[in-house]
Amino acid sequence: MTQKTTCTQQERAGRNGFRRWRLLAAACVLLFSCLAGAHAQVSPTGEKQMGQPADDKLPSVLHGVDIEQHLNQQLPLDTEFVDETGKTVKLGQYFDGKHPVLLTLVYYKCPILCSEELKGLTGALEMVNYQPGKDFQIVAISIDPTETPAIAASKKREYVKYYGHPESADGWHFLTGQEPSIKAMAKATGFGYVPMPGPDGKMNQFAHASALEIVTPEGKIAQYYLGVEYSPQDLRLGLIEASNHKIGTPVDNILTYCYRYDPTLNRHSLLIARIVQAACFLTVLILGSYMLVMFRRDIKSSRAIRSQQHSAKA
Repeated sequence: MTQKTTCTQQERAGRNGFRRWRLLAAACVLLFSCLAGAHAQVSPTGEKQMGQPADDKLPSVLHGVDIEQHLNQQLPLDTEFVDETGKTVKLGQYFDGKHPVLLTLVYYKCPILCSEELKGLTGALEMVNYQPGKDFQIVAISIDPTETPAIAASKKREYVKYYGHPESADGWHFLTGQEPSIKAMAKATGFGYVPMPGPDGKMNQFAHASALEIVTPEGKIAQYYLGVEYSPQDLRLGLIEASNHKIGTPVDNILTYCYRYDPTLNRHSLLIARIVQAACFLTVLILGSYMLVMFRRDIKSSRAIRSQQHSAKA
């Protein structure tokens, strides 16, 4: 009986030791990955000119980029745009006095944030029991006056497909327009943006924040949602309240910015890399401390087993 118990203890100790060796290997891999990732994020000295140390101040390019929440603001429904088919339309065509409208200002060639915003909206709508075209309308307006209906049509196909309900296509509207119309909408919604040069040096990109508005059936802003991820429950509640002509309350102005930072100054990458490194080292430290305690326990357990075996033989 004693021999059987001793064997069982040995097997258990062996399994625990194997698990801990696997943990050690995983910790080593994690540490190596962190070091390699941090090295990849920060170029070697001399490759890039470092700017001033990162602080809590916004980069100067983001001055004027903001979302002012104009709740209960009447939208300029007579403003003209061009829809994805090339037809001239007025904004008021999407307000029937019965159903609310989900409104967002983006630009369709945005390389960073706008796609995430539209994907976040589409993903949230998949879990809402209401459907575009039937219960509400979706209106996206490009802030880039150079974008064309063909670009808008391509984006519409992309997100209707992503949504997975082709029958809802009539409820999705991707508009383009001239600068006066765009500025009128930006002013009404409190959407601040700044033109920026792209990689080719042309002023074809924009620094902006991410925001989604729910608008009442008569065209008054009822609620803002900031960021790129939206709660399906909040969207559902917002649509219900807006359809009943209720105006919501302001939300916390925690903004997600989209802008192309000057790669020659790389001011943020060093800070990000240091944060990643610190988090990885902390994880490895915790794992190492845990494994040190477990290894010492294994040693004590092995000694106790050997002592039992020696006593049994004696």
